[in-house]
Amino acid sequence: MNEALILVLNCGSSSIKFAIFDAAPEPLGKRPWWQGKVQGIGSAAAEIMETGVAPCPVALGSDQPYRSALAVIRARIRERLAGRQLSAVVHRVVHGGSKYFQPVLVDAAVLADLKKYIPLAPLHQPFALDAIESLLEEHPELPQVACFDTAFHHTIPKAEQLLPLPYEAWQHGLRRYGFHGLSYEYMTTALAERHGDAARGCTIVAHLGSGASLCAMRGLQSVATTMGFSSLDGLMMGTRTGALDPGVVLHLMEVEKLSLQQVGDLLYHRSGLLGLSGISSEPRVIVQHESDAGEVGERARFALDLYVRRIVREIGALITALGGFDMLVFTAGVGEHNAFVRERICRALGFLGVRLDDAANAANAAVVSATRSAVLVCVEPTNEEWVAAGHARALLQPARTS
Repeated sequence: MNEALILVLNCGSSSIKFAIFDAAPEPLGKRPWWQGKVQGIGSAAAEIMETGVAPCPVALGSDQPYRSALAVIRARIRERLAGRQLSAVVHRVVHGGSKYFQPVLVDAAVLADLKKYIPLAPLHQPFALDAIESLLEEHPELPQVACFDTAFHHTIPKAEQLLPLPYEAWQHGLRRYGFHGLSYEYMTTALAERHGDAARGCTIVAHLGSGASLCAMRGLQSVATTMGFSSLDGLMMGTRTGALDPGVVLHLMEVEKLSLQQVGDLLYHRSGLLGLSGISSEPRVIVQHESDAGEVGERARFALDLYVRRIVREIGALITALGGFDMLVFTAGVGEHNAFVRERICRALGFLGVRLDDAANAANAAVVSATRSAVLVCVEPTNEEWVAAGHARALLQPARTS
């Protein structure tokens, strides 16, 4: 670990984020030494974005575009390091199942285990594991660490984890796991640093991005969350349904005669904001069409109304789980940058004494609630990569000091 450089990979279905942290300083700096993203994987518009560099188109192989993107990233890293060596690679892995609650060094056996959870997180799990497998084949000497989005919610009471199925389901690993754990784990550090003891009360964090969930925290520990067995549960999302009457799935298969694959595609890729609006999966795009005439405007309004309504309803449910409501925190792409989404949510929560400072909200300030608000409302950018890098450094600490 002489080089003390840790590469973090956050792999999605059409993008790969990467960041390199210098792991030598104490404490670990929150800003990466270098970072970037390859996006548009699988399309003709793939491009790479790097720190301080304008976006640049990249040509990816048509047979295996994902592995081509990884090869592009590795080439860029070699250029950037200029002879220096990485000490480890750490991956955000969405699902650790009922076995993995702590970061783990990945070998062939662990990789085989993690592949079993692909059906539980088909949008993310296979891509992270593909990156791990590729590096295991090409650089077996390089330590790889997996950090799990499900791990943070291990503190949730068993009654919250159980599904209302025969108990054998629990014994077979069917339970509510919760997701976005690296983001929520970062919140425990950032909120404590910024707000002190105020963050240790009854806090609800809204991770609103293309995927979305809420987490209820007490004492900065997860006590309930909206995502459950899979990343389809809970809130309405960009292209995912969120919580859905299971009878609808039965109807789609029995009456509409959709295959299992077609139902999966519908629930994961063609529903949510995109499916209802017919415009986009992005609230900032849909809101521009609310005033349009005819069906376009009507669908835009309904999509955003339902999006906000589902968030507000789930916040209400989490308040009952907490027994109080002291702080509301918005994070991730939509939560951090869409003032109008925050305004609509907080307006609907006005009966609880939630009040916004309009100017602070428009500026995406760290605190956006008015002084008279009964609930502190905050905006806190997430930093999943820093959390992952910290876990990798801690796991490899003996090697660093030997």
